[in-house]
Amino acid sequence: MKRIRIALQKKGRLAEDSFRLLSEAGIIIPAAGERLRVPAINYPLEAYLLRDDDIPAYVADGVADIGIVGENVVYESGQPVEIIRRLGFGRCRLSLAVPKDSTIQSIEHLHGKRVATGYPRLTHHYLSEMGIKATIHALHGSTEIAPSLGLAEAIIDIVATGSTLLLHGLREIHTFLHSEAILIQRRGDTQTYEDFLFRIDAVLAARQQKYILFNLPESALPAVLKLLPGLKSPTVMPLAEPGWISVHTVVEEKLFWEIAQQLQGLGAQGLLVMNIEKLIR
Repeated sequence: MKRIRIALQKKGRLAEDSFRLLSEAGIIIPAAGERLRVPAINYPLEAYLLRDDDIPAYVADGVADIGIVGENVVYESGQPVEIIRRLGFGRCRLSLAVPKDSTIQSIEHLHGKRVATGYPRLTHHYLSEMGIKATIHALHGSTEIAPSLGLAEAIIDIVATGSTLLLHGLREIHTFLHSEAILIQRRGDTQTYEDFLFRIDAVLAARQQKYILFNLPESALPAVLKLLPGLKSPTVMPLAEPGWISVHTVVEEKLFWEIAQQLQGLGAQGLLVMNIEKLIR
């Protein structure tokens, strides 16, 4: 198998989540120290540890085969890459924020104003699309303090929880883009990376599901079968107590609490919920 070259963020939360994903897929990358190229221990893969905004260019130029990076970084870069998987972590949004006491109440009020941002390409795109003319100040960090220093009346920046905005006395008034970590490859790349994606897909599928088992009066089984189709159908086993059965199945995590309440209403007892490490469909 050809060695895969993957570009990863060297530091930060996205880096931690990327290494965790690879580890759960059985691909172990040792501690890098100061190294920027690190081969996996047990898989034909070499990691390039980079700044996040360099990753799209490395992939687009063919230096790296694939990369894990924030969707917002890809769009800001304008590099010719394509998304091959959405990874479900590193979620954030690109938003407009202003001081709490600002008279700016909507995006339309930005006409003639100054906007500070670490995303000048996206900012220009979205404002132009909306017909808004504003002066854009491109910054490389510390965007939140720009209004208090008099550099700008508003900022357009990445927001995760919103706590940093609150800390700097800002309020969010408009969201342009929702972003998450994505797996990218060069546009037009014909390689499929089948084995690698097989592993990644198994981990991603498992993260979206829960394995549940519970005891149920046998008479309630028809109603439960309508509620819980599982991957094909639930596994049903008799218990020692007559008239009772044990039901095992897999449900989507986002539906779990709603389903759990319905199961209780049908007489389910002893509901046990477990994480799934891998799920191969």
